[in-house]
Amino acid sequence: MNQLVTDQNFELNNKKTINGWAFFDWANSVYSLVISTAIFPIYFLLNSPDLIRIFGVEYSNTSVQSFIVSASYLLIAFLSPILSGIADAGGRRMKFLKFFTILGAVGCSALYFFENETFLWIGIIAFALGTIGYAGSLVFYNSYLPQIATEDQYDKVSAKGYAYGYFGSVLLLLFILVMVMKPDWFGFSDGNSGSRIGFLLVGIWWLGFAQITFRRMPQDNQEPRKPGIVKKGLVELKETFFLVMKDRNVRRFLFSFFFFSAGVNTIIYVASVFASVEIGFNQTELIILILILQLVAIAGAYLFAYVSKIKGNKFALAAQIMIWILICIAAYYTTTKSTFYVLVALVGMVLGGIQSLARSSYTKLLQEEVDDLTSYYSFYDVLFKVSIVAGTFVYGMVLHLTDDLRSSVLALAVLFLIGFVSLMGVSFDNKDAN
Repeated sequence: MNQLVTDQNFELNNKKTINGWAFFDWANSVYSLVISTAIFPIYFLLNSPDLIRIFGVEYSNTSVQSFIVSASYLLIAFLSPILSGIADAGGRRMKFLKFFTILGAVGCSALYFFENETFLWIGIIAFALGTIGYAGSLVFYNSYLPQIATEDQYDKVSAKGYAYGYFGSVLLLLFILVMVMKPDWFGFSDGNSGSRIGFLLVGIWWLGFAQITFRRMPQDNQEPRKPGIVKKGLVELKETFFLVMKDRNVRRFLFSFFFFSAGVNTIIYVASVFASVEIGFNQTELIILILILQLVAIAGAYLFAYVSKIKGNKFALAAQIMIWILICIAAYYTTTKSTFYVLVALVGMVLGGIQSLARSSYTKLLQEEVDDLTSYYSFYDVLFKVSIVAGTFVYGMVLHLTDDLRSSVLALAVLFLIGFVSLMGVSFDNKDAN
């Protein structure tokens, strides 16, 4: 195996370094909250035609939004294994992290030019670029975790990153909310102008705070560019694939992760649309819902890190997956706003916990002596991306065929159930032994 090229003497569990790593969650989570969840989905529905023709077939704008996510993640799923292999072989991990950060930030900022239906394709392309940048940066960001912390700190450090992300993104969302609800305070003609300025701020926020991470992470010891470096990266990735496949626990965990991640991330993208169309929430109420979700998610990330410490990773993940299944079933029958508030609180609790714990659990399952960390994390990241492709595509197709948002959400429960069954075959430690 090719040795990972980086600073081998970097101090582990250094508070300043860990905070710098967590600040990338603070930086990029504004995409996840403002663009993928809170503001842009509703903005897209209001500023695009109800039916959008693609290759001669008309789709609802809600379906098109989910297909944009699917296409973006599918593209980056093909690219990231190659880039990850190159990053390991040539010591360019930080370089790729910066590239995708800039791409995503520029994409989000470009949404400023999506004013109405006339500029629909600008909105579609910019949204896709933002999504690609967000997805592409995660594999390189996640792979720094074992470089900065010891195994006993993985759950805690991972939870800290998500907590930073939830808190920071809420701050920016609140400011954007004020611009949307009180545009006259800022000299805007309407709330749409406030949303567009908000998209611009997301890009600035993301790129600006990411500089903290760029300065504090182990810097690449970049090797001179050599002929065949792409082939070398692909060979290394292939070797890593066979190592992953030989490990039953890693293999079963990744299979489980694929399905429950498909459900989780699809719900993130469609929650606000479901609340608006099926329950009747207005924009102000939607923002309140998102704030509740984000704040509860902070507590959820730490809660399930504690549960995993006491009962083990397997128990904590299984409990959360079961809650997700119940949420999907309950959402199908929910008709009142008061009940939906309860569901959103439950979503927040398991959203922060399952994302944080999945990342740290995978790190624990990796073999102790792993040189090509980025290649290992590329498998995790590819499955994450393909799971979003699968989840959003299933949701979009069920919606297209049934024209029923409730049936689409109920279908996601099946994904969680498959993930739960697969997780039962994974053993993390003595507490999780079968």
